[in-house]
Amino acid sequence: MSVCRYVANYPLKPKINTKQINFMKFISSGNAPRRCSATADSTTAMANSVRVAVAQMTSTNDLAANFATCSRLVKEATAAGAKLLSFPENFSYVGAEDGDSLKIAEALDGPIMKQYCSLARESNIWLSLGGFQEKGSDDSHLCNTHVIVDDNGNIRSKYRKIHLFDVDVPGGMVYKESRFTEAGKDIVAVDSPFGRLGLTVCYDLRFPDLYQQLRFQEQVQVLFVPSAFTKITGQAHWEILLRARAIETQCYVIAAAQAGKNNNKRESYGDSLIIDPWGTIVGRLPDRLSTGIAVADIDFSLLDSIRTKMPIDKHRKPIDFWKASAL
Repeated sequence: MSVCRYVANYPLKPKINTKQINFMKFISSGNAPRRCSATADSTTAMANSVRVAVAQMTSTNDLAANFATCSRLVKEATAAGAKLLSFPENFSYVGAEDGDSLKIAEALDGPIMKQYCSLARESNIWLSLGGFQEKGSDDSHLCNTHVIVDDNGNIRSKYRKIHLFDVDVPGGMVYKESRFTEAGKDIVAVDSPFGRLGLTVCYDLRFPDLYQQLRFQEQVQVLFVPSAFTKITGQAHWEILLRARAIETQCYVIAAAQAGKNNNKRESYGDSLIIDPWGTIVGRLPDRLSTGIAVADIDFSLLDSIRTKMPIDKHRKPIDFWKASAL
């Protein structure tokens, strides 16, 4: 297991030019007002910064082994001072054969999810459980569901993946997630001690409109992208898409990833990341295939300063503006 700690200090690698350094100093040096954000059932003021962690693991078709790995990673996260840990898509199970996931799919009050709720409560930590096999409306379908569990073991929110991975990967396999998965329809945001959270899953990353809605309509501050990216698509697009989502929304992005060979048919790219609203990677494991965690501090004063000094929420034009201008 490996633990990597990053805290945002500017300038950070990779190297940038002098103009970029000066603007980053301009952004990060302001005295922006500190934001207070209440949880759904509390008026407790949110701290100015909070430590979070992102997990990386190689899940298999062994539910007990996956839970044991998650339990170890939770211990590492709490020891590092993290108050929230984000797990990747399919954290609890990756089937070896087509249809295996349907066999173990269950309701969110079933025994598998109850284990993870108990783990959160006993460890006094919030968990982002991305990509759980929730039983669907019939026996031939499930929902790919992202679940947020608080430190009391209560499910605070759930998001069912909207964009399904029906793709012929160049030089790779053909995937047809819609054969056994029901697409979600609802955009989901939830208040927490870590800011307002926007929930997504994996292939959603390629659809920026979803993230625009989360930022500008739902006012989120932190975006979650738990994933099991293929090796080919991950090499080409993983980091650049995540950093783009962070920059264009001015949000923190927490992206937990499956890593390595899950089975003989499936290989995941890995490279779990935490990215700040400037697009800088502030949390990353040194090895994209290892099992472990990375931690970083979500700095709300930095987030507020960036948004205040580059107020894209005020500058953006509604779609009606573009239509009218084209006439």
